[in-house]
Amino acid sequence: MTANIVVPEVGESIVDARVARWLKKAGDAVAAGEPLVELETDKVDVEVAAPKSGVLQSIAHADGADVKIGDVLGVIETDGKVEVRSQKSEVGTATKSEAGTATKSEVGTSKKSEVKSQPPPPVQRRPAEASREGGKAEATTRRADVSATPSARRLAREQDVPLATVTSSGPRVTRADVARAAEGKDAGAAKSAESSRPETRQRMSRRRATIARRLVEAQRVAALLTTFNEVDMSAVMAVRERQKEAFKAKHGVGLGIASFFIKAAVSALAEFPRLNAEIAGDEIVLKHYYDIGVAVGAADGLVVPVIRDADRLSFADIEHRIRDFAARAGNGTLTLDDLRGGTFSVTNGGIYGSLMSTPIVNPPQVAILGLHAIKERPIGVNGEVVLRPMMYTALTYDHRIVDGAEAVRFLVRVKELVEDPSVLLIEM
Repeated sequence: MTANIVVPEVGESIVDARVARWLKKAGDAVAAGEPLVELETDKVDVEVAAPKSGVLQSIAHADGADVKIGDVLGVIETDGKVEVRSQKSEVGTATKSEAGTATKSEVGTSKKSEVKSQPPPPVQRRPAEASREGGKAEATTRRADVSATPSARRLAREQDVPLATVTSSGPRVTRADVARAAEGKDAGAAKSAESSRPETRQRMSRRRATIARRLVEAQRVAALLTTFNEVDMSAVMAVRERQKEAFKAKHGVGLGIASFFIKAAVSALAEFPRLNAEIAGDEIVLKHYYDIGVAVGAADGLVVPVIRDADRLSFADIEHRIRDFAARAGNGTLTLDDLRGGTFSVTNGGIYGSLMSTPIVNPPQVAILGLHAIKERPIGVNGEVVLRPMMYTALTYDHRIVDGAEAVRFLVRVKELVEDPSVLLIEM
C-alpha cells in the first residue's frame, strides 16, 4: 500500500507554493505526523507531515520546485517496503528525488528491488543539484546538524550562505542571523570584485513577489485616495510618562503609541462603518467586528498580522499582541491564522523615521491608517506659538465606497480621541 504526500490547503487566496527543503530523502523511514518537507508560500512557511508511517518511496518535486495545492509531492510505502527503480538515463547523474546515484547493478535494467523499512546505509552523494535559479550548490546549507528556522534556511539558499558559517543569536539560526551573514559576505565580495561597478542578482522570494503583485493590483483595481491630518501627541505622551512604570509592572509590557491609535480607530470605525467594509461584486459588505491588521517588518518584506476583536481588548492586550507579532515576524514563526482576514489596517512608518507617507490599502480592505514620526513643531495654541510633539497621520481609502467627506471626518475623529485619550479610557 502507498500513501501520497500532497500539497495541503494552506490558507485563503493561496493556490501555489515552492518546495523549500526536503527533510527526508527517498528510502528513509518516516513516522505518521513527522515533518517531511518545508513549503514556502506567499505568506508563511509551512511543514508538510507524513500522512502515514512507512518508507519514503519517491520524491516527485525537488527543492526549488513550484507546486500547486493538491499536487503530489512524494509517495510513502506504508507496508515498510519501497520500490527503487532505475533507468539507463540515470547513470552518472543525481536524481531529482535525491534518492542517491545509481549502482552498477541498476545500469540498463528496470528490475524492481525491495528495501526493508529500516533506512538504507548512507550512500556516497554528490553535492546538491544545481538549482533552477542559478545552479548553486546547497549541500552545506542543508546540513541536518544546523538548527535553523525554515525562513532562515530559505534565505540562506537564496543568498548562498552556508548555514554552518552563520553565528546564531539564540537556540536556532534565524533570518536576521542569515541576513547579517549575507551582508558581510556581500561586502567582502564587493571589495574583491574586479569591476568598479559590482552587481548582485538574487531571485525574489515568493513573499516579496506577492507583495509587489498585490500592491500593484491594489492601485490598479481600487480608486485610492489619501487624506492627511496632524495630531498633537502631548496628552498621550503625558499619560505614557505617568503610567509607564506601573503599566509595565502590572502587565509585563510597555505602553506604546500604536495601542492608542488602534483603540481610537476602532471607536471611529463604529461611527463610520464603510471604512470597515469590503466590496464583493456589486455589494458592500459591512463588517460588524473589528479585526485590525498591524503592519510589522520582516526580513523579506512587510507582513500584516491581525489583532482579532480589537474592540474587546484592553491596551495591555493590544500591546502584548503587537510585540508578539513583531518577535515572530523576525524569526519567521507567524502562522497563516495570524495573517488571515482583517477589516482595517494600521501601519507605523514612524518607527523607521518617516515623517509623511501615503500607505497602500491591503485588499479586500478599503482603508488603512498611516502613523508617522513624532516631531516637535511650532503650532498656535490660544493665540500663542508653542512647541508641541506633533504627528502627521494619513488615511488611504477606496473612493469607490468611501466618500471624501466621510474619510476626512473619520480621521478627524481619530485625532480627537488621541488628543484626549481619557475618552478612550472611559469607553473601555
